[in-house]
Amino acid sequence: MEKQYTNSIMMIRPSNFMYNEETAVTNAFQSDDEGGKSNSIGNAAVQEFDNFVLQLKAIGVNVIVMHDTLNPIKPDAVFPNNWISFHGNGTLITYPMATANRRIERREDIIDALGLIFKVNHRYSFESSEDDDQFLEGTGSMILDRPNKIVYACLSPRTNIFLLDRFCLLMNYQLVSFFSTDQNNKEIYHTNVMMAIADKYAVVCLESIKDEDKRNEVIHSLENSGKEIIEISFDQVLQFAGNMLQVEGSGGQKYMVMSERAYNSLSKEQINAIEMYDKILSIPINNIEKYGGGSVRCMMAEVFLPKK
Repeated sequence: MEKQYTNSIMMIRPSNFMYNEETAVTNAFQSDDEGGKSNSIGNAAVQEFDNFVLQLKAIGVNVIVMHDTLNPIKPDAVFPNNWISFHGNGTLITYPMATANRRIERREDIIDALGLIFKVNHRYSFESSEDDDQFLEGTGSMILDRPNKIVYACLSPRTNIFLLDRFCLLMNYQLVSFFSTDQNNKEIYHTNVMMAIADKYAVVCLESIKDEDKRNEVIHSLENSGKEIIEISFDQVLQFAGNMLQVEGSGGQKYMVMSERAYNSLSKEQINAIEMYDKILSIPINNIEKYGGGSVRCMMAEVFLPKK
């Protein structure tokens, strides 16, 4: 049975990080101030990335750093979990992306390099669905309860129900889908900004699921799979408190990784609830969050593939 968390994480060091006008159409978390395309922002993002990698390595996480290419320009290359996922049975899947300047993030050279270290038994590509304007942006769109084989997904322009069904059929998962909206009743673009699942608990903004039946379905599914629910608010979602990831460090120690901004938004009770299970590692990535509209979870592509 596949574990919920892994010690191996792939990350991509950005070359041209900046505010992305194309993704901002459906991502309300991005800032559109004029500084978002400056060289200083790109340089600051690289510094935040390098510090993040050092802190992960310091706790014993196996971080596989790939480098973004200078050309073509890919503003969001730092968020690889949207275009690729890796699974314990040796399956590798690439995904259809909603915006054209993110589709070029898919790189065969990265896949080939990982294939030198890990076994890839099955390779599936969903990207042909882009021709039909159907998208599924990896583990941004899908929160995977890997041991229990459950997908949690909030439907949005970036998360298509037919592709979710296709994933579940392919990988033998059950689907729990719902709509999730913010205070302004705008669809939340990715499930991983309002929900995170660890092995024994889940962090989730239940008030964003307006439909009572769907909200109860999520609650019952989490509880029936043995998860303690740690509820977060709309305001905490805006601080990326839903964008966390459980990882394995040295000696099997589990950590919940979150941004400094997310950590500062949590109450003492919420922090204590998480620390009942995991240590917390908080990382300052203010520029990446502000202009990219994503946080630490988006920066980490978990590698569950068996090693050669």
